[in-house]
Amino acid sequence: MNEIKIYNQDDFPGYLPKLNDLYDDLFAGGKGFRSQMVCTVGDAISLDKKAEALLCQTIEFIHNASLLHDDLIDRAPLRRSKTSAWLKYTPEYAVLAGDYLLARVMVNLSRFGNLNLIQYTAEIISDLLEGEWLQDSIISERDVSRESLDRVHQLKTASLFEWCIRAPFIAQENYDEKLHLLLSSIGKGLGVLFQRGDDLLDFDVRNDEGKKVLGDLAGGYLNSFGAHLIVGLSEEQRESLFQCRNMEAVYQVVGKEYFESRLENFDSENAMIIEKYKKDLTELAAFLPDGSEALIESFSPLAELLYWRKPH
Repeated sequence: MNEIKIYNQDDFPGYLPKLNDLYDDLFAGGKGFRSQMVCTVGDAISLDKKAEALLCQTIEFIHNASLLHDDLIDRAPLRRSKTSAWLKYTPEYAVLAGDYLLARVMVNLSRFGNLNLIQYTAEIISDLLEGEWLQDSIISERDVSRESLDRVHQLKTASLFEWCIRAPFIAQENYDEKLHLLLSSIGKGLGVLFQRGDDLLDFDVRNDEGKKVLGDLAGGYLNSFGAHLIVGLSEEQRESLFQCRNMEAVYQVVGKEYFESRLENFDSENAMIIEKYKKDLTELAAFLPDGSEALIESFSPLAELLYWRKPH
């Protein structure tokens, strides 16, 4: 996948230097994974390059706006190994910078003129906000349901992955219902797998990127693997789990053998989602134009990479 330029200096007013400095910090170091997905789909269907560039910018603006807001809500001190915007530039500036990115999304899409794309993008932004509200409402719950967590993941994570795959077709005014049901399933599958793989990093599982361990628990949040782990634990064990600050303490509370058995069960559950994803991709090939094999080749390993976090 190619490296993508997300924005230029003239995208934002020069008379707002602090805003531009904040965006320089925010966008530097980002992987641009979602915009790369947009490019892969856009190239496969021969989407106009200006439209493709607009979609790439749109998804990165939305994603980074959500990071600005999430870091403030979570009081996260770092983002991409640098001081978070709310700490460096004040909480007020972080909120305004996030809001401004979302406003620019709507301005830019309005100029493009595809009402269906504008509506779909507005729905995705609404989903993100609903997901944040829902997630905040279950912070500190000791017995949060997997259903509630799945809903959060669908709204906050999977919706963006789904947008990356569907938006290029909408921009091209291809509204085939069967196609979009399939694209939706593919996008949601990737989003769920990404989030669940990320939740495992919190418990130092396949944590090759060195993410902070037990950060979710320390913040009072029981993530998807945490909710899977507590099944069968006593109320006392569940309460003790929230006090753990390293994995040795977790193993003392739940038992290493029990932890490994729940991990194996969790992996098996998500392996089924990976198989469904592969089946969906096979079906997608029938909807694509000739010469679009590169899309299938690029997307085929993504599910395993996003969940297992390393090639098999």
